Amino acid sequence: MAKPLALTSGEPAGIGPDIAIAAWLRRNELGLPPFYLLGNRDFFEGRARALGLKVELADSTPEDAPAAFARALPVVATGEVPTARPGAPDPTSANAALASIRQAVDHVRAGRASAVVTNPIAKNVLYRAGFRHPGHTEFLAELAATGGTAPQPVMMLWSPQLAVVPVTIHLSLRDALAELSTDLIVRTARIAVADLKTRFGLASPRLAVSGLNPHAGEEGSLGMEDIEVVAPAIEILRREGIEVRGPLPADTMFHEAARKTYDCAICMYHDQALIPIKTIAFEDAVNVTLGLPFIRTSPDHGTAFDIAGTGRANPSSLVAALRLAARMAAKRP
Repeated sequence: MAKPLALTSGEPAGIGPDIAIAAWLRRNELGLPPFYLLGNRDFFEGRARALGLKVELADSTPEDAPAAFARALPVVATGEVPTARPGAPDPTSANAALASIRQAVDHVRAGRASAVVTNPIAKNVLYRAGFRHPGHTEFLAELAATGGTAPQPVMMLWSPQLAVVPVTIHLSLRDALAELSTDLIVRTARIAVADLKTRFGLASPRLAVSGLNPHAGEEGSLGMEDIEVVAPAIEILRREGIEVRGPLPADTMFHEAARKTYDCAICMYHDQALIPIKTIAFEDAVNVTLGLPFIRTSPDHGTAFDIAGTGRANPSSLVAALRLAARMAAKRP
């Protein structure tokens, strides 16, 4: 039997528990792969009652989860007992969320799970508890470190209609401009190509690289970065045999006809990548971390404190994340 997916609880006061339960209840209708939820069974039972949902939960191990999945939502205990109410994180939130992530990574690295799927966290809650990472992506890279060296994590947002990779991620625009370099673009694109080949099954991925400035700099009249930073990176990638075009004006890269000409768009900063995919595929986009020694996917949305515990949370992005994780695991060499 295939190994299950390890699903983290996310922020306990957010919609992570809601959408995990909702996804499991629709497992047969949607044909979902087996997964288990990391956290505290009593807490999840309380959330199910608050949602008015009848759901069977079972204490489990990763090994027992696939067999239990048909009749009950398997829960693997983390040892943390959150007390947060929907929409109201408390001091237990951070420890519960982080323990869930750490244990999921431990399980997949030990071969007990096929992939990590993470529910949304609230970074402001974690920061108050001393969390020092810009986000999920960077924390996962630290957990993946071997010999004291962490891999470079690359964030991809994927949907059937569009896949995008921002070269700089969780930085202010000012800091992103300072961070951007030819070397960073090249390293990011190489990681994207490697994972597109091994985990998405694309023999020869096609990349489209955006310019940094409006109109890709208008031949230098709107800034020299596209000539001095972006274009040299593209030339290096071409010499390595990668099919790549650019720098392209970002405002004409994402319409339907343009999207058919590439498999992944490499963008220079966070919003340049995320605005188009969240416009095109808001309900079913998936956050994928490339460059790690394990598979990690996540819904492409936040904790939605305002609707936690109301039954209004849409599990579509989590469903897409579960399906994509299973698909990637099946292609793993």
